[in-house]
Amino acid sequence: MNPPTLKDIYAARERVSRVVRPSPLMRHPLLSLETGLDIAVKHENHNPTGAFKVRGGVNLIASLGADQRRGVITATTGNHGQSIALACQREGVPCTIVVPLGNNPEKNAAMRAYGAELIEFGRDFDEARERVEQLEHERGLRYVHSANEPLLIAGVGTYALEIFDEQPQVDVIVVPIGAGSGASGCGIVRTGLGSPARIIGVQAARADAFARSWRDHTRIVGESADTFAEGMATRVTFDLPFGILQRELDDIVTLTEDELAGGVRLALRTTHNLAEGAGAAPLMAAMKLRDQLAGERVVCVMSGGNIDRATLARVIS
Repeated sequence: MNPPTLKDIYAARERVSRVVRPSPLMRHPLLSLETGLDIAVKHENHNPTGAFKVRGGVNLIASLGADQRRGVITATTGNHGQSIALACQREGVPCTIVVPLGNNPEKNAAMRAYGAELIEFGRDFDEARERVEQLEHERGLRYVHSANEPLLIAGVGTYALEIFDEQPQVDVIVVPIGAGSGASGCGIVRTGLGSPARIIGVQAARADAFARSWRDHTRIVGESADTFAEGMATRVTFDLPFGILQRELDDIVTLTEDELAGGVRLALRTTHNLAEGAGAAPLMAAMKLRDQLAGERVVCVMSGGNIDRATLARVIS
C-alpha cells in the first residue's frame, strides 16, 4: 500500500471541491490574547458533516469502480462514518456502518439521516472495527478502513493545501491524531511544497497508543481508549498513517481529560465555535506549548464540531 503523494492530493481537490468549499482560516482576537500567540484556526467544523473527514469520504467513494459500488462497510465513532454515509448517498452506493455500543447518539442519528444502515457492536472503536472485518466477507462488501486508505488521506490532505495557499509562511500546524489521516495529509503537503513548517500532533492521554508508539518507535496496543474525545479514541496504530507520520510528524503532545474539556471551553469562549473534544484539542495544545511557540505563526486545525448535548453540558458545567 503506497502512501498518497502531493500530486494525489491535488487530484483529490477537484473531487472534494464538488462538495466542500475551502473552510475558513480565521484569526480570533480573544484566542490570540488568551494564548499570547500569533494563532489562526482552520475551521473544518464548518464543513458538511461538521468535520474534516468529509473530504476523504467524498474522494474515496467518488473514485470507486463499478464492481465496488454494490456496497461499502466501515467502522467509526462518528465523523468518518458521516463522511462515508454522505458520500455514498451522493453516489448511490449502499452503506453499512458499525459503531461501538454507547456511541455518540447524535452522530448515530446523522449517519442514519444520510441513509446508512447502522450496526452497534463492541465496547470501543477497535472492537467495532474487528466486527466490520468479519462482516465484509459475509456480505461481500467493500471495506473502507478509516486510516489505511490512500484516497482518504489524499482527500483530507486538501485542507492542508488550503492552509498553505492562504498562509504559506506558517511555522507550526497543530492537528489532532486519532487514526492519523489528517496529520498524514498535512505532512505530505508540507514536505511536498518544501515548507519548513512543523507538524505537531495531539492525542488524549487516555488513548495514547499512537503517541507512545511514535516516541518509542515500537508499535503498541493500548488497553483502553477511555476519553470523551471520540475522534482520538483508538487503542491501536494503523500501518499507512503510522508509516507516514514516522517520517512527517515533528512532535506530539498528550492532553488529560481536564485539558481536553478546557479546550472545548476555550474554543467556545474565544472563537464562539462549538468544537468536539478532538476538534478543540489543538487549541489547548497550543496553550500548553505557548512558551515554546512564542513568536511563531501557528495554525490549529479545529477538526470537528460534533459534540453531543450530554457531553457538552458536562464539559461546560
